[in-house]
Amino acid sequence: MRTDDFWAVIDRATAARPASPAEVAERAVADLATRDPEEIVAWGRHLDKVMVASGTEDLWAAAYLINSGADEAGFDAFRGWLIAHGRKAVAAAVPAPDVLANVVAIKEGADTGAVFEAEEVLGIAARAYEEATGTPLPAEDRPRHRPEVADLWDFDNEDEMRRRLPRLSALFLEPPD
Repeated sequence: MRTDDFWAVIDRATAARPASPAEVAERAVADLATRDPEEIVAWGRHLDKVMVASGTEDLWAAAYLINSGADEAGFDAFRGWLIAHGRKAVAAAVPAPDVLANVVAIKEGADTGAVFEAEEVLGIAARAYEEATGTPLPAEDRPRHRPEVADLWDFDNEDEMRRRLPRLSALFLEPPD
């Protein structure tokens, strides 16, 4: 599956009207479930590629800061939320996670405590495959798509957080003394 084809599924799921990540997932499942099972599997493999590419330490730090913590599952769910916002959002945030400080919902989340996660986006291929075939998505060896926790810098180190993610830190951390 080509990258453009992968993102076209997400684009169609968001095109009708503004949608929550859960609605994006539902629409994408409905779209994919009408396709050949091999195409659904290929879409799932491409999702794995996006997860690998987005599995950066600084994006994890951004998720940790924005969501007041993010374990492995929380980081994955945060990237699901990001994927539901489309190719441009992922392409901007992966190399420079601090750009997320410009996202209106995240700015508001600094005040409301909203959590930005969409685990359902990560299950699009599995759900579509099951709808299409009546059987579970074939198990495959999936690539590791995040750093080892032990190798991460200390996300509770506010000085390092301010250095790496200054705009997000300004939103989510108390000013230094």
